[in-house]
Amino acid sequence: MSESDWDSVTYIGAKANSRHTSAARSNSEINAARRSGGVVSTDKKYGAGSNKTSGADGQRLAKVDRENEVAPPQKIDLSVGKAISKARADKGLTQKDLAVKVNEKSNIINDYEMGRAVPNQQLLGKLERALGIKLRGKDIGAPLGGPKKK
Repeated sequence: MSESDWDSVTYIGAKANSRHTSAARSNSEINAARRSGGVVSTDKKYGAGSNKTSGADGQRLAKVDRENEVAPPQKIDLSVGKAISKARADKGLTQKDLAVKVNEKSNIINDYEMGRAVPNQQLLGKLERALGIKLRGKDIGAPLGGPKKK
């Protein structure tokens, strides 16, 4: 097999250029075909084993990838963070106390107060109930009204 070349294929058959040929898999098949007088042809495989993209295509694809970048998720507004920290201080709670009340970690509360967190509506609802203020929609920081009376 030391004679075999990765870039070439040897075909054995009555007419090596016809479509009813088989590719030789080993040197013994090739030698058997030569002994029997069969037609043996070797075809060069162009581009075999190269899965590299050409330079121009690679640059074009990289440019397309940069154009289709996904925008980072929107962070919570700083006014919401200030409202959370003000209401928490008014109630005399630490970040850890508030985190325990809403069943979250204290660093999540810190991220919300600093405006680094991605808004989670479920957590905002828990914070609204725990602090008694509105954190979504208009008039952020306003007292949370109870159910409407009929």
